[in-house]
Amino acid sequence: MTMVTEKDINEQIAWAKINTDVLKSMENPRPAYWVTLAVCIAMVACAVVAEYIQYTVGMGTANLNNPHMWDMYIAAFVFWIGMSHSGTLLSAILHLIHADWRKPIYRFAEAMTTFSLMTAGLFPMIHLGRVWNLYWVLPYVSDRGHWPNFRSPLVWDAFAISTYLTASMLFLFVGMIPDLAICRDNTSGWRKKLYTILSLGWIGSDRQWRHFRKIYLLMACFLIPLAVSVHSIVSADFAMSIMPGWHITTFPPYFVAGALYSGCAAIITLFILLRYFFRFEDYMTLPIMEKTCKLTFAIAMVWTYLNLIEFASVWYGHDIYNKELLIAKATGAYAWIFWTMIFCGSVLPFALAIQKLRRHMPTMFVVSLFLNLGMFFERWMIVAPTLSMSQEPHQWDIMYGSIVEWAIVFGSFGWFGMLFLIFVKVFPSVSMYEVKEMVFHRNRSAGEEDLARMTDHAKPVAQTTGGEGA
Repeated sequence: MTMVTEKDINEQIAWAKINTDVLKSMENPRPAYWVTLAVCIAMVACAVVAEYIQYTVGMGTANLNNPHMWDMYIAAFVFWIGMSHSGTLLSAILHLIHADWRKPIYRFAEAMTTFSLMTAGLFPMIHLGRVWNLYWVLPYVSDRGHWPNFRSPLVWDAFAISTYLTASMLFLFVGMIPDLAICRDNTSGWRKKLYTILSLGWIGSDRQWRHFRKIYLLMACFLIPLAVSVHSIVSADFAMSIMPGWHITTFPPYFVAGALYSGCAAIITLFILLRYFFRFEDYMTLPIMEKTCKLTFAIAMVWTYLNLIEFASVWYGHDIYNKELLIAKATGAYAWIFWTMIFCGSVLPFALAIQKLRRHMPTMFVVSLFLNLGMFFERWMIVAPTLSMSQEPHQWDIMYGSIVEWAIVFGSFGWFGMLFLIFVKVFPSVSMYEVKEMVFHRNRSAGEEDLARMTDHAKPVAQTTGGEGA
């Protein structure tokens, strides 16, 4: 008969508390949660009105013209694609290197990936103008004999992003199955029916856990190269052209670094919000916050280095158009955006290197918002200046976007926030089973340290006794 020790009882109580805290958070968030959700819904309504105007009046309301056939919609598309990368990518990488500090935060980071991709997917349709003709771009046999141009980077985007979205949703869902079973066993009503379907009959047997571990590991290994390839393909939309400011060989790593950067900044923002909304102070702790800030700072320095490489290669190169465009970015009509990007993206991250600031949640919240502001301006500076000042001076034109464009982009943040807040209300945003594993390993490590300490204290006594006996 197995004896139950006091330590086992304490661990069971701690594990039950984890279940209670997470399940309670889904039922009773702070009032600020509902206020934020209402604001997000209002932002979506604003975007719907703007899109209705554009749909009925035409693309002229967006001020798109020649040469500005791409503008804020494409910049926002690249921004949301970038933000999607860090969630699943960092979760997969940290899972492979067994970084336990990821366990309380990886769930909402993966959800952020899914909803960022769902937001990004709206912009090609909005930018198309004639949304009802979207099916023309699909690769199917038709009487019209039209097929997509498979040599176009835009078609690569469609395949890469749809693959990444599917893989990210599966990665998120598979990782939630044990927690969905916990929710199934501790809820009632419509929630119990939903969790019963989604938990796929999980009972926590050895066989299920073995298969679960293998599948989750294989998916993590698959997602890392896929995530890198997706944003590299997005960079090909620009780098494969001969336009000044776009035909740059460092664009693939530059885009990947920018994607990780904006995503990590968004993780800090959502970390602080969820910590407050759902009273997760015991799970989303200050040490985890510090590690996330340090990682963001390291990625910010990589992004800054790649920026400097781009500036140096253009300045010392022989392409006069690229050089003139670089000077125009720093001194022309878009200079205030350029220097705001430099400050927010390269100077402000040094706040993350100061321990006292890293531990102050309001400061980190403001800093993370400005970091993403800098990354949005970075996407704008990729698109707009090149179209404004290309090789032909008679086409030069400065453009900042219309109120319709701004309203739709503004609403996209509300759309993302609305989807995310609904998700964390219906599904556990903290992985219960992985937090339990983290607590178990921590207790076991503490027990081994106590045993080693006792052994070290006992060694001199044993040696002395042995000597005296001899």
